[in-house]
Amino acid sequence: MNAEDKQDILDFIDFYVVLGIVHQKTLCKYLGISVRTIQRWRKNGTADKRKGSERKIPRKLAPEERRRIYQELCSPEYKDLNPNEIYNSLLDKGIYLASSRTFYRILKEFNAIYHRTEERKGNSKNKPDELKATAPNQVWMWDITWLKTDVRGIYYYAYVIEDLYDRSIVGWMIFDSESDVHAAELFEASCRKEKCHPDFVHSDNGEPMKGITLCAFYYQLGIIPSFSRPRVSDDNPYIESFFKTTKYQAGYPKCFHSLKESREWFSNFIHWYNYEHRHSGLQYVTPMEKRKGKHIAIFENRNSVLENAKLNHPERWGARNTKRYEVRKVEVLNPDERKIA
Repeated sequence: MNAEDKQDILDFIDFYVVLGIVHQKTLCKYLGISVRTIQRWRKNGTADKRKGSERKIPRKLAPEERRRIYQELCSPEYKDLNPNEIYNSLLDKGIYLASSRTFYRILKEFNAIYHRTEERKGNSKNKPDELKATAPNQVWMWDITWLKTDVRGIYYYAYVIEDLYDRSIVGWMIFDSESDVHAAELFEASCRKEKCHPDFVHSDNGEPMKGITLCAFYYQLGIIPSFSRPRVSDDNPYIESFFKTTKYQAGYPKCFHSLKESREWFSNFIHWYNYEHRHSGLQYVTPMEKRKGKHIAIFENRNSVLENAKLNHPERWGARNTKRYEVRKVEVLNPDERKIA
């Protein structure tokens, strides 16, 4: 029963009591309400002050606003993106609808959130040495992932190098076998393309990563290799995250029919990943935007949009500050938790 209904009952009782037609106790018995309740409504008002009662919340979105946001989240432009990606994309356009957390709540309300896969944690012992990057081409990470073919048990192998600083893919090749010779070929081509070589290269503990040909290439250029612990993918998380993004991308083929087909698909995907994919680890800018320093202006614009949104709708934030996008000067791989900040 809302406050308006309660007030109508009070008016009804007062009308008949004032006229002396019916006693208040009789009316209360007829309406199924105690006299004490009527007395409390007269004294304290008709607002429901009980814990958990429905209240008017200034910052709460109206139903039509929630429907509009849901339609925007499900639009062709955003249907394949997660709420954080959509939130930052809208900020870049100068649009603020609600927080990314509200986007998640609205999608959950419409039963539109699904987890893609089960995840399993690796064993945790001693991590490799901490590696830091303050600019591109200081620390590279690389790994090999299998690509299914149309013949069961036969795979193609994608060799991928990722830069720690901006998560961009600086080199990739696909072969029909695993070999340190192929790996050395990839690194030689990548160093030639970038016109430099990294100080450190981190990889898993596989046989191609420790092959004589590749290690000799490292030694020749003065590159220091770093290796993950056996069977612990968490030591090389960024490249593993890239492979997950690759294979869970909408349109990823179930299998490849030829090396040419796999290389063409991978080429298009790498271009999308470097130039269009809003990376969650980079605060939703693309790898190339960070590599070229454009993320600084983007973050300033987003902060400005949020500040203006708070000025226009202060009730949505209350005493809280708006989210701030901060420019990180250092990217860290396998941070040393023993260090005191």
